[in-house]
This record gives sequence, structure tokens and C-alpha cells, in this order.
Amino acid sequence: MSADVWGYQPTAGRAAGKDLIGYKVEATDGSIGKVDKHSDEVGSAYLVVDTGPWIFGKHVLLPAGTVARIDDTEERIYVDRTKEQIKNAPEFDKDQHLGDEGYHQQVGTYYSGNPHI
Repeated sequence: MSADVWGYQPTAGRAAGKDLIGYKVEATDGSIGKVDKHSDEVGSAYLVVDTGPWIFGKHVLLPAGTVARIDDTEERIYVDRTKEQIKNAPEFDKDQHLGDEGYHQQVGTYYSGNPHI
């Protein structure tokens, strides 16, 4: 089940090749920051979000499956998780997220087990 969380939902409106850096990211209960990095790699698509003042100096890794909708006009990405769910996710590690299968499994399992409320 955790593999599904690494792909965009068909209804998200993701346009392949579109640069999402700088898009604002909205949880179900408010803003969490802006996209700092993203990947469309099949089976491993994700967003890295700079949380700014919300969680000062932190970044979070969001699997693409958490994206409910992308609004290219407003440059906003809506995810189907609460701020609390995102805050409690496994801590982002910029060195681990690219090549560590165990880390991806940990993050995938966390988000697969926390569907939107």
C-alpha cells in the first residue's frame, strides 16, 4: 500500500513536466509552506516543502499521493493531511531521502496509515 503514496492521484491535476518550485502548500487546516524541491519519478514522486516560520528552519517530505489538487493559476498545492499529521511525520533528512529505501518506506508507511480526516 505504501507504494501507492509515491504517485500522484489521478484527480490531482498534475501536469507532467510542470515546475512546482515556489508553489504554496496548503494542508486541510492551513498553509504549511512552499515547495523547495519536487520529483516526478515514477514510484517515488514527492514534494519537499520549506515550512518557513510554521516549523522554523524545517523541511518536510510529502509523498505525491498526499496531493489532493494542484491549482496552477494560484500556484497552490492542496494536500489531504492536517498540519498536525505533517508535523508528526518522520523528520526530513536531505541526505537520506534520495537513496535510502528504508527512509522512503518509513515515510510511505506513515502517510499510508494516516488518511485524511
